[in-house]
Amino acid sequence: MVRVLVLCGTGFIGSRVVARLAEEGHEVAVFHRGSTGGPLPEGVRRIIGDRRNLQDHASSFRALAPDVALDMYALSESDARTAVTALRGVVRRVVAVSSQDVYRAYGRLIRLEPGEAEPVPICEDAPLRERMYPHRGQAPRLHDYEKILVERVVMGAPWITGTVVRLPMVYGPGDKQHRFLHYLEQMWRGAPTIVLGSGIARWRASMGYVENIAAAIALAVTQEKAAGQVYNVAEPWALTEAEWVALLGRTVGWNGEVVTVPEDRLPPHLRTDLDTRQDLVADSTRIRAELGYREVYSLEEAVRATVAWELSQRPP
Repeated sequence: MVRVLVLCGTGFIGSRVVARLAEEGHEVAVFHRGSTGGPLPEGVRRIIGDRRNLQDHASSFRALAPDVALDMYALSESDARTAVTALRGVVRRVVAVSSQDVYRAYGRLIRLEPGEAEPVPICEDAPLRERMYPHRGQAPRLHDYEKILVERVVMGAPWITGTVVRLPMVYGPGDKQHRFLHYLEQMWRGAPTIVLGSGIARWRASMGYVENIAAAIALAVTQEKAAGQVYNVAEPWALTEAEWVALLGRTVGWNGEVVTVPEDRLPPHLRTDLDTRQDLVADSTRIRAELGYREVYSLEEAVRATVAWELSQRPP
């Protein structure tokens, strides 16, 4: 049994991690604002507060005597410094949830950095972006977003051992980004064709079903051998965008056709700003070999559950 303090563990992914840790018999406490999420699993303690004032809750954290802390929502360097400072003398290890957008390949994909496409799959030691703050100008909360700096703080604090888990794009019930909804709506409306540009049709990126992602994070939290390590999490099957559309179509019984069109013939609303020559496929060999990670749900099970949830969200 491991005593775990989870910072911001009531969201899309965090709630699944908390549920899994509790189900495995670990002692879990969740620190959050109290503005999101439903009831916590039985036996999970709740601490209400603002992470900007984490230091004010250090005595409460210390009373829990946690073995490890999991930070689900450190978006900026400031977030990470606040966390590791408040947890000094409270825990021996901090697990930080990061993103595969730290890699230079991501910078090439969004045209933030010049150069030829990086080779894939991307392992944990692949080059990171050289240009910081990839999402500035998109939303106020993302102005200082930078997972590279979060990782540096967590892995560099001399009083705490860090673990970093780099996530892919995550899908599943509860996904606020509704990653597949654009295609599903066309299928439910009976569209005879779905048009993809030739670049995006062949583009591949790592994905992860939320329950599988939660299982991976739980392993990084509960296994001491994860100390000091960085792990990619990704499904072993990296489908092209056209293959994802076809899979969704089979799942919902859509009889239409996926049509690929040269980029220069696409209407403006179907064009993308991404450099689709750059795939974003991560190598997850390390977490599988070192921590024994395996997907809990198959691809077909994951897609069926996601489609069923999206259908349940549609207005009458």
